[in-house]
Amino acid sequence: MIGTIVNVATIIIGSVAGSVFKKGLKESYQDILMQAMGLVAAALGINAIASYLPESKYPVLFIVSLALGGVIGQKLNIEERFKKLVSRFSKGNLAEGLSTAILLFCVGTMSILGPIESAMRGNHTYLYTNAILDGVTSIVFAATFGIGIIWSAVFLFFWQGSIYLMANILSDFLTPELLNETSIVGGTLILCAGISILGIRNFKTINLIPALLIPVLFIGIKNIFGI
Repeated sequence: MIGTIVNVATIIIGSVAGSVFKKGLKESYQDILMQAMGLVAAALGINAIASYLPESKYPVLFIVSLALGGVIGQKLNIEERFKKLVSRFSKGNLAEGLSTAILLFCVGTMSILGPIESAMRGNHTYLYTNAILDGVTSIVFAATFGIGIIWSAVFLFFWQGSIYLMANILSDFLTPELLNETSIVGGTLILCAGISILGIRNFKTINLIPALLIPVLFIGIKNIFGI
């Protein structure tokens, strides 16, 4: 799991560096950084949707996924629970930044394929590349939202670690078809997070996270029953 450990380490280092940088920033600079992060998240989300939607075999699936996932998330009240948990450790808008960071770090092709390549072929290239990108991103996020962004490293460790340990089982299941469909949903969630940070519209992005499970269930059932 050396690749995942390196990825986690870069986020930790980046978060610490960004939080130190934040202390010397005036509020006006923190505001412009927050706007920049909102634009980055929105752009990455749009790019993911534009890249993967044309390749989708089920173009309506992401709509159904967001609808069902949103209902499930709202019923479980995930966002409020998450905000209450984060508020125990920090004040301000950390919950918004942390949820966006987790989405950016965990919901991506490299973050899924990386652990599989590492486990099955000993190829850490995806994870090393991902580590560099996440490290730079965590610096800016921590400079904007504070040291609490470091908790995203914990989520990433368990996310990639779980995929790594289950690679022999998941390697057959994580088909290009599944990655494509989940990437569309993930891109939409990242876009929502970006719009929320920009203050254009406050989406309950965390309540929409269960939407990521719908393509997994759909394609899993489809493969099992040979539909």
